[in-house]
Amino acid sequence: MKKKKSLYLTLLLSGCLALAGCANQSPATSADQSGTQTPAEEKVQAPASGPITINMDIPDKEVLDKGPNGEQAISAKTLQLTEAEVQNIKEGNFTAALVMHYTGTDYMTAQIDAMKATFERMGIKVIAVTDAQFKSEKQISDIETVLAKSPDIIVAVPVDPVSSAAGFQKAAKAGVKIVFMDGVAHGLEAGKDYVSIVSGDNAGNGATAAEIMAEKLGGKGKVGVIFYDADFFVTSNRSNAFEQTMKDKYPDIEIVARGGITGPNDGEKVASAMLTRYPDLDGLFVIWDVPAEGAIAAARTAGKNDLVITTTDLGTNVGIEVISGGIAKGIGAQLPYDQGVAQAILAGYGILGKEAPAYVSTPSLPVTQENLLDAWKLVYGVDAPDIIKNAAK
Repeated sequence: MKKKKSLYLTLLLSGCLALAGCANQSPATSADQSGTQTPAEEKVQAPASGPITINMDIPDKEVLDKGPNGEQAISAKTLQLTEAEVQNIKEGNFTAALVMHYTGTDYMTAQIDAMKATFERMGIKVIAVTDAQFKSEKQISDIETVLAKSPDIIVAVPVDPVSSAAGFQKAAKAGVKIVFMDGVAHGLEAGKDYVSIVSGDNAGNGATAAEIMAEKLGGKGKVGVIFYDADFFVTSNRSNAFEQTMKDKYPDIEIVARGGITGPNDGEKVASAMLTRYPDLDGLFVIWDVPAEGAIAAARTAGKNDLVITTTDLGTNVGIEVISGGIAKGIGAQLPYDQGVAQAILAGYGILGKEAPAYVSTPSLPVTQENLLDAWKLVYGVDAPDIIKNAAK
């Protein structure tokens, strides 16, 4: 690895962090769920100096989430690299590889753009961005391909925590600093094999989606849940929190159906089967926005235009549905751009040998028809594209 002795000597002499913050940067483009590019604002360049933090204007809100080993999430607003630390990292000429589960959505575009912009500010070259297309066997191959390039840093979302574990363990043993997004490979230990995990407040997102649905249903009705049928703790946190919120706060809302998806394109099939079996459903929670698009299509086909759908993650297509008063009524949104900034900051922690929290989260953001345009600006750091603004009219 390319670590320099001067880096560690400087760190030993550094006793405290500066308290100033800086605003997050903005993605250059966003993509809809078909992978096509949508209009976006001009990219905001990272500031040339000063500490690196996430957007400190994000509202403070209690984070409900816990990590895969029960760790209480620490707010990403506590993370910081000082200007001196950034300079030390720059001197090392480090490289990074982004090993993604899939790409091409607004959410993933924002995260990747954020990591690239923040790594550029830190003088870290991104040498690979891979897309496993939600296939564990492809991700295993991607890890091997990336390791052949000898990166200093890997940021990754494990498609399958079990099958990918050997590859990530190999990377850890080679001294690669690993930051996980939204999950962790089995058997790896925080602070030893990887730096940290970054996610949105998934429990908070699920609870937010439940609150919006309960309000739209007037506190009563029959509801279905479409969950992600895989060992992926962040999505489990979402669906569990949705169900627990309904159980604890809304006894007159009954969850009568549950269906699992194994990939992002299964939403329509699962929703269609559920609506056929339970034609009197009043509401449907779908685990994230891409399968929610399929559920919206299934509801229209079934003539259920009065169905209330809520989900998590603010994407273009579901955003259009919400802001135009369609079937989707609300979203428990994450802050993907700031999560990407946090992931890059934590990679810097790993390079510096700086102690990092095991699990880091950004707060949940409720999104409805009334606040979607403002929420888009907070989520992505740019104004909503014209396609969203036109839908609002």
